[in-house]
Amino acid sequence: MEITMTGRTAIVTGGSKGLGQAIARRYAQCGAQVLIAARNGDVLAKAREELANETGARVEMAACDVSTMAGVQQLYDTAMGLFGRIDIVVNNAGMSRAGAFDSMDDKAWQEDLDLKLFASIRLSRLVWPQMTERRWGRIINILNTMAKAPTAKSMPTSVTRAAGMALTKALSAEGAPHNVLVNALLVGKIESDQWVRRAKDSGKTLDEVYAALGATIPMGRVGTAEEFAAAACFLASDWASYITGTAINVDGGASPVV
Repeated sequence: MEITMTGRTAIVTGGSKGLGQAIARRYAQCGAQVLIAARNGDVLAKAREELANETGARVEMAACDVSTMAGVQQLYDTAMGLFGRIDIVVNNAGMSRAGAFDSMDDKAWQEDLDLKLFASIRLSRLVWPQMTERRWGRIINILNTMAKAPTAKSMPTSVTRAAGMALTKALSAEGAPHNVLVNALLVGKIESDQWVRRAKDSGKTLDEVYAALGATIPMGRVGTAEEFAAAACFLASDWASYITGTAINVDGGASPVV
């Protein structure tokens, strides 16, 4: 199956590394014009250059803080100034924050909600009118499997991600009559910088960390960012034209909830 995204424009938040960068790369390889967004301008600029050189596609950037309305507005205005339209939004900005309930104060909760939930709400709200008017749009919310199967000491992430799943479902019902499709991809154990950091902190090698994680996954291994990006590419394409309101686990079968 060949996916062609020529003529499409996409925003990928959290696009300077990891899953976001992999998604941006796959979109660019398929012919889309892509804008990646993140807070660290230096890291972002390096990622933009690498992606443009690797793919030969037009890759732009916006250094902004999407946890604020001003940052989201800046991102939207930059994308519109560069592309004139936005066809695809991947709400990927986030961080891993989880702990015991009584260890999380209001500040931790609010920061998590602002970065993961309100960023998605605000950016989706800005692109919504043009998508519905053109009768074509794709919004993909990157969540994690704790949205469906929260565990002890998983807050605030599990709660924020569950809210993101509810947003996905409700928004999909409003977008469906206008061919604006809204879906979520739920991250399982995927190779990423967070495991590199954890390996370093624990004194273990990265291979040892991945092996331990793989032992808990039915497929026997962690996933790759490229595998995750392939799912995001499919959902953003015309091949997924009858899929909306879904929350798909990309986790090697690890989640106890389908």
